[in-house]
Amino acid sequence: MIAPVLATAATEYRIALRNRWVLIATLLMLLFSLVLAAAGAAPTGDVGVDRLSITVASLTSLAVYLVPLLALLMSFDAIAGETERGTLPLLLTYPVSRLQILLGKLVAHLGVLTLAVALGYGAAALAAFLFDSSAMEGLPALWRLLWSSALLGATFLGAGYALSSLSRRPSGAAGLAIGLWLGLVVLYDLGLLAMIVSDGGGQFTTEFLPVALLANPADAFRLFNLTASEAAAAAGGVGGAAGSIPLWQSLTSVALWPLLALALAWAAFRKVTP
Repeated sequence: MIAPVLATAATEYRIALRNRWVLIATLLMLLFSLVLAAAGAAPTGDVGVDRLSITVASLTSLAVYLVPLLALLMSFDAIAGETERGTLPLLLTYPVSRLQILLGKLVAHLGVLTLAVALGYGAAALAAFLFDSSAMEGLPALWRLLWSSALLGATFLGAGYALSSLSRRPSGAAGLAIGLWLGLVVLYDLGLLAMIVSDGGGQFTTEFLPVALLANPADAFRLFNLTASEAAAAAGGVGGAAGSIPLWQSLTSVALWPLLALALAWAAFRKVTP
């Protein structure tokens, strides 16, 4: 079981290196993390917490947008690309199951994504340490952000594999992936905000909003990190809702979404005919 997964992961990792995904993801995370570390720590004195905790709150907002986008860009052609190049029939002749193929791709892509995230967050943490001697207090929040970002990435990698399996061409899978990112990461929150404004603190805001936030993996990720962080107030927006949703609920959502996404990807991949 493990050997075919690792063999597939090694092949996919070499493909990621050849396609410059390791370099691209790392540079993006480093650039945006350092910018937020410099600009996002301004409210430190206002909320009375260390610089790293404030930086983590800013990095949470960055991760909500950038981690899903990188994950989808890495995974949208994982199956459709194999189909178009004609390598999928050959791949399926090997003594490896479709689930093992998906797991191998997931291990490789998640490794690339986690490496980029760790380097980006690490650079931001180093910048915080240089300017604030009390920044060590924010290390638990940084560690929590790191592993939850990996789970968020795994969720959207699985979603990308599912979309790639449903599309016969990479161009179609790319369109579906961008549509999914826009829908879940951008438009979903805008729709909730519009409904909150029109509801005026009524039944939607008090009863439906928490469920709607937990049903979105990106919002559940943000809620979990803001609820567990002392700097939630500095984030604004969803930070206000973070205090009304128990930590265990957002953690459960963050943990279950990668499994659900992988199950959907496996179900879609099983229907692909070479």
